[in-house]
Amino acid sequence: MKRNLMMLVVAVLLTTTLVAKSNNEETITMGTNAYFPPFESIGGASGDEIVGFDVEIAKAIAQKAGLKLEIKDLEFDTLLTALNAEKVDFVIAGMTITEKRAKSVNFSTPYYEATQAVIVQTSNNDIVTKDDIKNKKIAVQLGTTGNGVADDFSKSVTAFNTGFEAIMELKNGKVDLIIIDEQPALAFLKKNSDLKIVEMKFEPEFYGIAVKKGNLDTLEIINATLQELKSSGKYDELMSEFMK
Repeated sequence: MKRNLMMLVVAVLLTTTLVAKSNNEETITMGTNAYFPPFESIGGASGDEIVGFDVEIAKAIAQKAGLKLEIKDLEFDTLLTALNAEKVDFVIAGMTITEKRAKSVNFSTPYYEATQAVIVQTSNNDIVTKDDIKNKKIAVQLGTTGNGVADDFSKSVTAFNTGFEAIMELKNGKVDLIIIDEQPALAFLKKNSDLKIVEMKFEPEFYGIAVKKGNLDTLEIINATLQELKSSGKYDELMSEFMK
């Protein structure tokens, strides 16, 4: 009886292991930070889905790979660490390709050209040029290129895990301005009529999709997907839908 019971337990454990392995093989995991509209945000029909431009691209990647898409919402500055620890298969999060980041991961071909924007309260008419930013209190999202740009202008930079937190800091009058990517800036302004963008020219940046260094199979699928999205016209459809 004990022997039969032990064999049954072993069989159950093996079955559970095989099912878990099968499930893992059927899933490809996207790492992102879901507070960067219109690239990724919380919403959708249920109100708690992660949706956005990047998510639609990720769905196409999963379809190309013949796998089910899983999304992990992480803090932005932990995404590449999670990628290299194999907690996610790729990172798509409105992430700019930089020389520093490219030392630790492989990036896809660029899929979006971006730039930085400056947000202030509508009543603020003192900040007009880049010279006006110097030594001001600036809020940014931690680990972003906007964080780096702000550091070049001021020693009084407060970094938050999400752009939303930076927005609240500005609305509460605790900082003078925010430096953040232009499209998220426009998205935040739609819900905050007391804020405005001050037009300034910053260098263009290019977003890429990151994979673990040496994961060339996944990178090949991602690049092929991006090419197909553009050649089919689907990319332009997504641009029209999300970049308003």
